[in-house]
Amino acid sequence: MLENIRLSFQGLWSHKMRSFLTMLGIIIGIAAIIAIVSTIKGTNEQIKENLIGAGDNTVNVQLYQGDDAYQIDYNGIPEGVPVISEETRNLLLDLRHVEGASLYTVREAYNVAYYKNTGLAGGRIYGIDRNYFNTCNYIIKQGRGFTEDDYKKFRKVAVLDESCAETVFQGEDPIGKTLEIQKEPFVVIGIIAKATKFEPVINTLEEYYSYMEGNNGALYVPDTTWPLLYSYDEPQSAVLKLDSVDNMTVAGKSAAEILNSKLSVKDDTMKYKADDLLKKAEDIQKLGESTNMMLIWIAGISLLVGGIGVMNIMLVSVTERTQEIGLKKAIGARKGKVLGQFLTEAAVLTSLGGLVGVVVGIVLAEVISRVTGTLVAISVPAAILAVVFSMFIGILF
Repeated sequence: MLENIRLSFQGLWSHKMRSFLTMLGIIIGIAAIIAIVSTIKGTNEQIKENLIGAGDNTVNVQLYQGDDAYQIDYNGIPEGVPVISEETRNLLLDLRHVEGASLYTVREAYNVAYYKNTGLAGGRIYGIDRNYFNTCNYIIKQGRGFTEDDYKKFRKVAVLDESCAETVFQGEDPIGKTLEIQKEPFVVIGIIAKATKFEPVINTLEEYYSYMEGNNGALYVPDTTWPLLYSYDEPQSAVLKLDSVDNMTVAGKSAAEILNSKLSVKDDTMKYKADDLLKKAEDIQKLGESTNMMLIWIAGISLLVGGIGVMNIMLVSVTERTQEIGLKKAIGARKGKVLGQFLTEAAVLTSLGGLVGVVVGIVLAEVISRVTGTLVAISVPAAILAVVFSMFIGILF
């Protein structure tokens, strides 16, 4: 075998131009497949990051009525939906893959929060527990967060995100300023931001509505002061911090089952559901699967053409070396031995073409990424499979 490989390389080197032209079809086919697969994988990752956010392994479990989230602003407090207890939160924490759990209440903040004559419109107001900022991966950018005393002493204090601070205070330093929320004075004590900053890539109006929904700013108050602003015993939502984005669906369903077991509602359509952003991302990815497969098949045709080129060149090679074959048989070489040498040459030829094609494909994928701004993720399994497949083509043809 080693001798056959050595002879194969010797033959390739003796006919460098012919060998290169023979490999060209394989190189183009493999490069096209690697570039397409890498671009498809990168696009899928981009969709996932746009919906979920880079490094944001959290899932929200909210009360739904039918297919829509329950709107307490318009429907009031539903009967049979208890406040989530600390015991229930501990059950959520005990779920597999869950690293943190927090409870919160949320309402739309249309014309409820003002600083002087400037109001927050289109944002949200949250009543949160002590674990919310850590669970949701927020950091304090300015001022401070809520302390234990803020909760115990029912202090009327508020924390804003950067978008809310810019909208309401318009460049002024908000720390220490008094914000009027539902006609109650709340002192702003801090500004928060996500620990991992992520800006989704928006290419269409549809993507804007999908990815930027609910991104108009938010303000937060301790849940102990929530009854000063709104009603007692409002339904709460839960947010879970997971060990991986890939576990969002499983953990979200398990959490919803726990919360639904505590309900005693008459309306069967009223249930807790997880915001399954991972499934939404997968659904969007599936829309392009048919097009992606068509592109891969088209690239595969060039591999077929490359295989025919290998077959033709190997036929020429056999014809040229009729005397060499006859000499080998005359000194006792068997048919299988001679065939093995030519199969080895074909395999070496196409394997080299496959390796070069992988390199060219990676370079091509990076060029596409820079020109179009599309995220590219190199698929190692696809690269290995391409080289093995190219070797198989050489042997087959």
